[in-house]
Order: sequence, then structure tokens, then C-alpha cells
Amino acid sequence: MSTCHIGPRQAGARQRRCSEVLTLVALMLLAGCAGTTSQRAPTRYAQSMNSAVDGCLRNPGCYTATPGDEAVIPWLSRTVDAARTAVAAAKVLDAAEVARIESILVGCAKDANFKVNEDEFGQGNRPTREQCNEVVRQENGKDVTRAMELGDKKHDLALACVQRELGKIFPENFTVQPRYKYDPQTSRWRMLDPKKVAEWIRDGLFDLLLGTLVPDVVIHEPGNPDKVQRVYDYKFPCLPDKMDSLKWRSYPKGHPHHPHNQGEKYKDALLTGDQKPSMVSPQMGVTQ
Repeated sequence: MSTCHIGPRQAGARQRRCSEVLTLVALMLLAGCAGTTSQRAPTRYAQSMNSAVDGCLRNPGCYTATPGDEAVIPWLSRTVDAARTAVAAAKVLDAAEVARIESILVGCAKDANFKVNEDEFGQGNRPTREQCNEVVRQENGKDVTRAMELGDKKHDLALACVQRELGKIFPENFTVQPRYKYDPQTSRWRMLDPKKVAEWIRDGLFDLLLGTLVPDVVIHEPGNPDKVQRVYDYKFPCLPDKMDSLKWRSYPKGHPHHPHNQGEKYKDALLTGDQKPSMVSPQMGVTQ
């Protein structure tokens, strides 16, 4: 049986790759086991091959050839890239998992809508048109209506619910209200460090936040909010007759994103291909 030899300078780098490749090998061996069993190699050959694999998996030098060298197990080194591709694809949530997430988002919206309405107006009651249009206070010289105030309360409850429920099943695949900023050096939108955002707000550096995007919920690759898979924003219409007219908020004149709306910017900045951002409401569920 062939043996493997690596020098001390090579050992460190190759050792770091060992864990990853062990996983890839396991996937390939499982794939092989799932295939046809009618054709098998002779027992002695199988034992010899298993011994070679066992020995070389203890020494990464066997499966990763350096320039001018040849791996002891050529088929392994040639298939590592393909296996890595398969592992990367597995990180993306499938349609069933996305549907499960959306069901939770809608459930959280309904619970928040019900609880706030009941707390504010009593059991089984909903706000009237007059109540929705009532001005309850002013902020920065602008009227804040009861509809806006109710929407904020429902948003807070729904997002707390999402954090709790999705955290139980997909803790690495979602982020609540991430803030994205365009990076001119890479020509890409990237999520800002929440600590940095808090620091800017504390120091009054609001100009650094101008033009940033803050979706309510983003579904992404595990631990990587910059690799976005889905984008959702909650909408809480105050009146029943507003349910059929859910739409993305347009940016006002003078805003960096005018004349676009939220949905257009989310799609252009965060999503790829045919994916579109979605609105979530207690009455209409998930819509685009």
C-alpha cells in the first residue's frame, strides 16, 4: 500500500483542510453506497482500497497534491471540488423550508394584530376609520396617527415572535431588521455591523445611515446575511378596506432612492435572478 509523506512546512496548511475534506469524503462515500449494488469490486481489492483511504485520511497529503506531485487517491482529489459545490448548494433553504418560514411569519403577524387590537380596543374590536386617522402626537414636526402607532406596536410584537420562533429551527438562516449599506469599493450592498450602527446613532452621525436599507426579515445562507435568499417586510393596514391595496412605500422627493419604492430597491440591491421581495400582512398573508 502506498504511504504519504509531507514536510513540516506543508503539514500546517494541509492539516487545516483535513476536517473539511473528511466531510466531503463522507458525502461521496454515502453517494456511492446509495448507487447500484449489483456490481462490486473483489473483496480483497475493497479491503485494500479501504485501507488506503483510512491511511490517507489521516494524512491530508494523500488527497491534496502539491504542484509536481500526484495524490495517492487521484479520484478523491478530482472530485473534491464537485463535492464542495454540492455542500454549498445544501446551505440554501429549499422550497419546503421557505414555506415553513413564511407560515411562521404570517402566524406572527396574525398574533400581533390580534393582541394589539384587543389591548387597545377591547375583546373582538377593531379600530374605526376615525380612530385610525386620529393624530396622537407629533414627531419632528410631522403628525403621527393612531394607524402609525398601532403599526409600530404590531411590528415590534411580530418581529419579537419571528426572532423567537425562527430561532428555534433556523437560527443561522435569518436576521431581523439587518441594515444594508452600499459599498462603492466592492459595488455591493453589505450588512452593517449593528454595533457600528448603534455607535453612529449615539454620536448623531445620521448622515452615514442615509440611503441604507432595513428589511424586516431576511433569509440568507447560514451565518452570512450578505448572501440573501428571501426578503420580507411586514405591513399592518389599520382598516379592512385597505387590505387589497397593500403596496411598497415610495421614497419621497429628496431621498437618495427617489423615485423608487422599497420593493424595487430590495430587489435591485439584495436579491438575484427572478426573486422578488415579499410583504407579509395578517389579512393577506405573503404577497408581492
